[in-house]
Amino acid sequence: MILRIPSCLVLLTIVAFGWSTQPSAPEPLSAPLRELPWGQLNFLHTTDTHGWHAGHLQEPSFTGDWGDYISLAQRLHEKADNEGRDLLLLDTGDRIEGNGLYDASDPKGKYTRDIFKEQEIDVICTGNHELYHKSSSDNEYLNTVPNFHGNYLASNLDILDPRSGERVPLAPRFKKFTTKNQGIRVLAFGFLFDFTGNANNTIVETVEKTVQQRWFLEAIHDREVDLFLVAGHVLLDSPEYHSIFKAIRAVQWDTPIQFFGGHTHIRDYFKYDSKAYGLESGRYMETIGFMSITGLSTGGQSRARSLHAESKSLKFSRRYIDNNLYSFHHHTALNSTTFPTDHGRNVSAMIASARKDLKLDHQYGCAPQDLWTNRAPFPHENSIFSWLQVQVLPDIVSEPSRKGIPRLVIVNTGGIRFDIFKGPFTIDTTYTVSPFTSGFRYIKDVPFQTAKRLKRILNQEVPQLVEIPHELAAHLPVSPKTQAAAFEGPVENFDHYDGFAHQMPLSPSSEDEIPLIPGYTTHDAAGSDGDDTIHSPIKFYTVPNVIESRIAFPPSEDENAKEPETVDLVYIDFIERYMLLALKFLGTDYDMENTEAYMEGKELTGLISEWVEENWEGDC
Repeated sequence: MILRIPSCLVLLTIVAFGWSTQPSAPEPLSAPLRELPWGQLNFLHTTDTHGWHAGHLQEPSFTGDWGDYISLAQRLHEKADNEGRDLLLLDTGDRIEGNGLYDASDPKGKYTRDIFKEQEIDVICTGNHELYHKSSSDNEYLNTVPNFHGNYLASNLDILDPRSGERVPLAPRFKKFTTKNQGIRVLAFGFLFDFTGNANNTIVETVEKTVQQRWFLEAIHDREVDLFLVAGHVLLDSPEYHSIFKAIRAVQWDTPIQFFGGHTHIRDYFKYDSKAYGLESGRYMETIGFMSITGLSTGGQSRARSLHAESKSLKFSRRYIDNNLYSFHHHTALNSTTFPTDHGRNVSAMIASARKDLKLDHQYGCAPQDLWTNRAPFPHENSIFSWLQVQVLPDIVSEPSRKGIPRLVIVNTGGIRFDIFKGPFTIDTTYTVSPFTSGFRYIKDVPFQTAKRLKRILNQEVPQLVEIPHELAAHLPVSPKTQAAAFEGPVENFDHYDGFAHQMPLSPSSEDEIPLIPGYTTHDAAGSDGDDTIHSPIKFYTVPNVIESRIAFPPSEDENAKEPETVDLVYIDFIERYMLLALKFLGTDYDMENTEAYMEGKELTGLISEWVEENWEGDC
């Protein structure tokens, strides 16, 4: 695909040094960029970083680490201050589980807690991943909340205080503050979607009930507010956010509202009305969201009034920044010498030291090919789920006491979080692919005619009474609108460009014709110009909620072989309640008393690394 660059775009050029802070990260290459749409009030937004604070060490588009982001924020703050604008930073949760930097330490988060707190964030809230385990939610309450001195908000989340046992808010319900340069009066909230999978030391109140509570109603009746700011680990177009929007509009019909979302791992933008918009900023430190608003009323500083006078109407704008130093250098008009701050360099050094302590570059084996979560269909030779189903599970799922008994193994695709790239498979890779502490359980001697129907029910291929949550499946990293706008048909030759993994140097046939690097091509409520980096599109594929592997069955090519009468039904423990619901839907009476641990003490994460050591031997 060829693009003729309009005059409003710029093309970055390569320099020989200074492009990646982490020693093993590759250098990003040139790409055409759109400018940041600065306004009166501006925001930087992260969400669903899942421990990827070292950046992506095999994907040049996303090699910026948390230290680089700290430098970016400081440089943009300097620009905002010089121009009399305001800049706020937000994070909307799921900071944990998904990368060796978090998951490989004991206790988990030993290093990332101190790394993350180095960024000055104005509004921060929790995600569902912080709440799955008592240890992680206690850590939020005892460490992360105080680390952000009143900026952490928990509008619908309580915790049992680990010291007293008393039920208390995890953090303040809301905060009101005034921006530094213009005196814009902001009333901020921090929400979580109606999550029910939390550990029993936390209590998530539904959003619908929360917006009826006295404290919330009193807060939104405040007339001395220029902007309502709703941060949340919530889908933008969701019942939860629509409830908040309607509640605010019922008493403040024309005050601007800015929502920030998370959880679905996509770049997205949503319009609630002409004065209310929402932004979601992707996943895994791939994206730094930029949002701006112009035309806000203010608390009354003279400099603010002059800036506000530039715009007669309210205007919202967004940009999704690819997390790499090419983008950062351009958007700050700096270079590899002038961009980094001392603070940013120190945090990058903290990350490198932590990675060294955790031995995250230790190599288990050498992956012979790329394996994709969503960039290949299932089943397909390039699908990570086909690899798991056909090669890995038959080798690793075996209980010595039940050896030789046919077993039907069900694994949810949401337990596999990221792609495998051709090349070194390291300790870090293990956790990016499968970060969870999920073991196996089973029900013995289940009639095969019953067991074989479960996959269709869990994948919602038949009408049913069982509600299956979207958490079971691997997230599609683009919105349905973006997916519909992508080019049709499968990617025929992954090796030709390796998707996001290897950017191509520019070799234009003329000075204004540039071949595009494959990457995010977001289509949202404001159109198709939101990405800061202009890419050619990549086809993404939906995958089922679960996959099934049949092990120790009679060979399928044996025409005389009979199906087994019964099987051991083996599954990842995370999906146990859904397995039991599906079995009840099929008319059985299995319950928890019928389940047992399978390969007790073994977790999928460790079993995958063992398989790699045995089957992908050698250095890359």
